[in-house]
Amino acid sequence: MSLEEYRKSKSLDKLLGAIKEDDKPQVEKKSYVDERMWKPELDKSGNGYAVIRFLPATDMTKSWVKLYSHAFQGPTGQWYIENSLTTLPGQKDPVSEHNTALWNSGVESDKELARKQKRKLSYYSNIYVVSDPKHPENEGKVFLFRYGKKIWDKISEAATPAFEDEKPLNAFDLDEGANFKLKIRKVDGYWNYDKSEFDAPSALFDNDEKMEEVFNSQHDLQEFLAPTNFKSYDELKTRLDVVLSGTVTAKTAESIMDDPIEPVVDTKPIMSADDFNNKAQKAEEEDDDTMSYFEKLASN
Repeated sequence: MSLEEYRKSKSLDKLLGAIKEDDKPQVEKKSYVDERMWKPELDKSGNGYAVIRFLPATDMTKSWVKLYSHAFQGPTGQWYIENSLTTLPGQKDPVSEHNTALWNSGVESDKELARKQKRKLSYYSNIYVVSDPKHPENEGKVFLFRYGKKIWDKISEAATPAFEDEKPLNAFDLDEGANFKLKIRKVDGYWNYDKSEFDAPSALFDNDEKMEEVFNSQHDLQEFLAPTNFKSYDELKTRLDVVLSGTVTAKTAESIMDDPIEPVVDTKPIMSADDFNNKAQKAEEEDDDTMSYFEKLASN
């Protein structure tokens, strides 16, 4: 799609519709450094600052993709770090099912385990780096950016402002969007993005030739959802068994579906896997650096 076609097709309504769809209740794991990925860096005082611009999709799809993953250490000392099949429409995931069973047991210690093993949500978008004081060599380049719900909420809130004197902003608009000032602080050991904000709306460039160059330099987001990035249900179940008990059960996805469900002695209704995932997602906000932290621990 050309820049001209993008301008004819863009609209705030499309963004709002896509946001609404993604907010309905419902990582790529690599052992090497992906040079396409950009990540801010903190200074010695634990603060970080950069200015980026979110870029629109070049193929009329969403300007972001969502990826669910799990990262936790089992009682065996081994780590489970895998993309969740719940990322894909209609797919079941063994960890989500296991967490649901723990939650429905009614035992508080089981619920705490389920919380620790819950899904982590990551978003991926293309960005243009306007300013990167720690790494100025990144400025003027297009990268992939992984971010969490805190930053997503700022994008969503900008598109649907709460006050009448605020104009809706499509953060992914090249002409009428705005640069995003990423301000990071360390709070209780975690990265905090509360101070981050959008600048005043403006075109990314006043030069269409440069705009076209950046627009066509983006990376494919759909590859994060490619089947090759996800293990099968049975492969994940085998890994989960090893992490939790050090043994492998002979059950397959089909046999699990046939297992009888033990009644739960509880006055509360039994929660489904989808309901548990949605509750867990809202219950706790994890910082965007958590997944990288777990990956480093697991590789040691």
